[in-house]
Amino acid sequence: MRHLVFLLLLLTGGLGFSQKLSVADLTVEFKSNPIGIDEEHPRFSWKLNAERNNTKQAAFELQVAMEKQFKNLEWGTGKVESDQSILVSYDGENLVPNQRYYWRVRVWDNYKKRSDWSTPQYWVTGMINPSNWKAMWIEPIQEEKHSGPAAMVRKTFSTSKKVTSARAYVSAHGLYELHLNGEVVGDQVFAPGWTSYEERIQYQVYDVTSNIQQGENVIGAYIGDGWYRGQLAWGPNNWAHYGHKIGLICQVEITYQDGSKETIVSDEKWKGTMDGPITMNSLYNGEHYDARKEKSGWNSTKFDDSDWQQVTVSAEGAEKLISTQTVPVRRIEEIKPVKIWKTPMGTLVADMGQNMVGWVKLKVNGPAGTQVTIRHAEVLDSDGEFYTDNLRAAQATLMYTLKGDGDEVYEPRFTFMGFRYLAIEGFPGELTEENLTGVVIHSDMEPTGSFECSNPQLNQLQHNIQWGQKGNFLDVPTDCPQRDERLGWTGDAQAFIRTASFNMNVAPFFTKWLQDIPIAQDSAGIVPFVVPYVMEDFRASAGWADVVTIAPWTMYEVYGDRQILSQLYPAMKKYVNYVQQSAGDDYLWQGGSVFGDWLFYKPELKFWTEPDGHTDPDLIATAFYAYSVSILANTAEVLGKNREADEYRELFLEIKKAFNQAYVTPSGLILSDSQTSYVLALMFDLLDDAQRDGAIDRLVHNIRNRGNHLSTGFLGTPYLCRVLSDNGRADVAYDLLLQETFPSWIYPITMGATTIWERWDGQKPDGSFQNTDMNSFNHYAYGAIGDWMYRVVAGIDNAAPGYKELLLNPHPDSRLGYAKASFESSYGLIESSWRMDSTALAISVTIPPNTTGKVVLPDAVDKEVLMNNRALTIATKTSGSDLVLQLGSGKYEFKILNNE
Repeated sequence: MRHLVFLLLLLTGGLGFSQKLSVADLTVEFKSNPIGIDEEHPRFSWKLNAERNNTKQAAFELQVAMEKQFKNLEWGTGKVESDQSILVSYDGENLVPNQRYYWRVRVWDNYKKRSDWSTPQYWVTGMINPSNWKAMWIEPIQEEKHSGPAAMVRKTFSTSKKVTSARAYVSAHGLYELHLNGEVVGDQVFAPGWTSYEERIQYQVYDVTSNIQQGENVIGAYIGDGWYRGQLAWGPNNWAHYGHKIGLICQVEITYQDGSKETIVSDEKWKGTMDGPITMNSLYNGEHYDARKEKSGWNSTKFDDSDWQQVTVSAEGAEKLISTQTVPVRRIEEIKPVKIWKTPMGTLVADMGQNMVGWVKLKVNGPAGTQVTIRHAEVLDSDGEFYTDNLRAAQATLMYTLKGDGDEVYEPRFTFMGFRYLAIEGFPGELTEENLTGVVIHSDMEPTGSFECSNPQLNQLQHNIQWGQKGNFLDVPTDCPQRDERLGWTGDAQAFIRTASFNMNVAPFFTKWLQDIPIAQDSAGIVPFVVPYVMEDFRASAGWADVVTIAPWTMYEVYGDRQILSQLYPAMKKYVNYVQQSAGDDYLWQGGSVFGDWLFYKPELKFWTEPDGHTDPDLIATAFYAYSVSILANTAEVLGKNREADEYRELFLEIKKAFNQAYVTPSGLILSDSQTSYVLALMFDLLDDAQRDGAIDRLVHNIRNRGNHLSTGFLGTPYLCRVLSDNGRADVAYDLLLQETFPSWIYPITMGATTIWERWDGQKPDGSFQNTDMNSFNHYAYGAIGDWMYRVVAGIDNAAPGYKELLLNPHPDSRLGYAKASFESSYGLIESSWRMDSTALAISVTIPPNTTGKVVLPDAVDKEVLMNNRALTIATKTSGSDLVLQLGSGKYEFKILNNE
């Protein structure tokens, strides 16, 4: 009884415990203090800080006002009895455009303790309605071609009063860099980002209060081709997908101290030139910069622009403009070369030590007219030479011409490269590491997850997964960042989204990208291979098109975002209905898989009777058809569409029945007898209970026969280890994870990889390369194993949307001495770790306030278990040989003693 009393005190925080309760990490639409929100009902989230275990939110009060003192409320909830602390929707009066709103929240917990008001946070509304745009689209006089010079535009204006606030609203047909009174505005790059421009273009909002000066001012911008006019995908004529002219729209809203307001807009009074220093700009080919052509002082009021031409005004209006939904692309970090040398053929090469995405900042001093050329590559060949064949047509080259004015520093504006190695030609003098700095860019997603274990190779794998995500999450989830592609491939995105959500907060990133899927979708319901869509081949392929169901559902699971389900539900239905029509009354989607199990590993077979790893494409198509239908049924239920949910569940059962009749024997043998065929059937619940054991046995047999190697491709790999561990074979999953020879996750690491490869054997043990037409060394899809490392190895999983309820179920393996992971969820920090030695298995978990967790202690039945160094006496359940505990918030340490 004494132990029980002690544990009750421990779990509740003790009698007389003075709870310190506070609210932190306030966000609006997943962002901290965002500027430029057009949502009519923005959603608020917060986290609880509490010292007492088992703390839950019992009530909250939220207030919104236009001033920090909250004397006159725009909206107040009063005290609301609710445990909801994420995505609470604003329900006040209509929001005013270009207005800063402050908000704060306080909470009550289940111990009747009330927090203080949170520190006031804010958001700033955007235009809200296109009619609030007074600016016009302007275009400098230009030649209509791609990979040409960047434009420069400018305008002067005067202010005679003291400024209280000023905000600039800006977008471009192309990419822009905004300047005001001699300074670059903001710190983001590649604005306005890439959306389906034919329907929507993001605009950005900048607080420029400190940039405006009383008297004369000048505003201007560089404009580059970007995704709007630049070359995309393949072929020399594949450019200008959205328009042949680059342009800008800019509106500055100024409020003076006397309360008066003024609006500065882009119009026919602006002037422009194409004769600037950026003489060529291209996402694929790079940038040419002639410093001798710089317009010194062009962004200052004293500059003489008499030789610049008046811009023209486009007939296009502001109807397509939307506020920025995602996070900006920024310069995130800088790295220095680890080695500079000459190859056997005499090429001067620098190794950045990391396959990265961005550009190199060049510091150089030399005579005017000296030309320095920098080429980029991911790998060296077997002779140690610079290797660019896998870039295909992408030139990925910077060319800088010196002006001869002492030390010069150059960074490109409108291009990016995927590279580890640099080849430098024409550098005057001796090249040292001080002359080169790698600038890493990507969407500025907040890191949320960490994974570490006793195996250095697995730690490097986690590093490679994260860097693959950094390099390929550049405003859209690209397939690769280096060759002439860099497109939003849907199959890669759906395969990796769950891993991505562990590593970083991808809620704003995917919120924005997912809105482009219904735009790309045609009237029949087809979801194409890439989004935004810029290809000629418009077809749906199983596992690619299914992004329309898989990705929104994952967002709901991870972030509890019901709104994204509501927004995408029509597109989800439309796609499933298209497949249903294609499959017909036999429920088999034949011809629905264009890519199959893309890039699966096909070994050299010793006997013709061996399975070669190939999976029947119609089996794949039907399996994903069933999976999307099951997701759609669940989505309908969440949205309260119960009749439709029932209909889709009935449809799923019909597809399952047809799948079994066409592809599965009663013993669990599946057509193709490939790893992916078993993985998809098991993962998508397409087998009867009597068949599951046989299917698992055959999957394990296949793996064992390959010497504990996988043979899966883009569609089977994400689920492979999960299927094994879910069916009691985590030992086999570990065998695959720890495999060092190819095909495996660790093999590229033994070859020096610092990111995830596109192919299992992109570079072979003898140093030779796979097919040069398709051989990226920064391709994140196979990094989907990270999901299993977080959820199964370390044991962090969710049992309810948004991690409101946790499942902490680590799977220790004696080949690892320890593993630990953390994840910053919408409710707070979740931690799970384990350490194993000959005497005990130690497990530690952290459950954040306002959540509960089911903790599974593996193989603990009939063993002595300590909780926080005391004998475990609280009520538990058993699941086989495991003990299961239901716990509230807090930190807990367990030891399962090995008494044998």
